[in-house]
Amino acid sequence: MRLGDYIDDYCTRCKRTTDHAVVSMMKDDVLVTRCRTCDFEHKYKHNKGSKEMTKQQAFDKVLASVMGQQAATPEAKPKKRKKS
Repeated sequence: MRLGDYIDDYCTRCKRTTDHAVVSMMKDDVLVTRCRTCDFEHKYKHNKGSKEMTKQQAFDKVLASVMGQQAATPEAKPKKRKKS
């Protein structure tokens, strides 16, 4: 690991695991990282604090949001034609 290398870490601003750049090191230990999504610098968290979803959990969450939107959408009624 060197300065400027990319590493995954938990971003406290984004509230998820994102790609980070190493900003500060002491010997072989990473001290500070910068989120490549929001440019926020913070102490290296060793990617802890994140509760990442499994593929199945992510699929279920997306499916539930889509199904909820479809149920809330009223059915389209055919338009009546005006007689000319």
